[in-house]
Amino acid sequence: MTDLKADLLTYLQRGREAVVWKLEGAGEFDVRRPLTPTGTNLLGLVKHLATVDAGYLGEVFGRPFPEPIPWNAEDADAEADMWATAEESRDELLALYRRVWAHGDATVAALDLDTTGSVPWWPAERRHPTLARVLVHLTAETHRHAGHADVLRELVDGSAGMLPGLSNLGTEDPAVRAAHRARVQAAAERAAGRG
Repeated sequence: MTDLKADLLTYLQRGREAVVWKLEGAGEFDVRRPLTPTGTNLLGLVKHLATVDAGYLGEVFGRPFPEPIPWNAEDADAEADMWATAEESRDELLALYRRVWAHGDATVAALDLDTTGSVPWWPAERRHPTLARVLVHLTAETHRHAGHADVLRELVDGSAGMLPGLSNLGTEDPAVRAAHRARVQAAAERAAGRG
């Protein structure tokens, strides 16, 4: 048997680290600029996930994150956690995210998986999940945004891969990748009656 709590934290941490890794080596403009019509950007994903992690593994279990998170205040702009202002440095936001991890991990260590929390932003019928349920939810949320970060970073400079040292792409050869993309494009065009 494995330790379920340790397994859940391992998968959550993999997602956290993947998101942070996607910023490594990218320029200041590229981590901040919107790369989708909705404004999604790499540093904004870090800021958002720091806020989400602090909420779920802090406030929900009566262990609020001890530092103020101004963009999470009641009167803050609804999108304030999804982008970084010019005054918010990458280093500061990454350090905050790491402090949030440590706080969340301490919450997990202190509580049993069947401990019930209170999620005020969830519907009343689901408002009191267990720590286990919250960890599954937070892991899914983190990995969802890690996938966004994968795509954003590829749009920035072509960097792709699952983790440092593990591309998970099948090949690193640019010519093979280009041939694959062309094959996918041609199939799409034929299926749509364009080719």
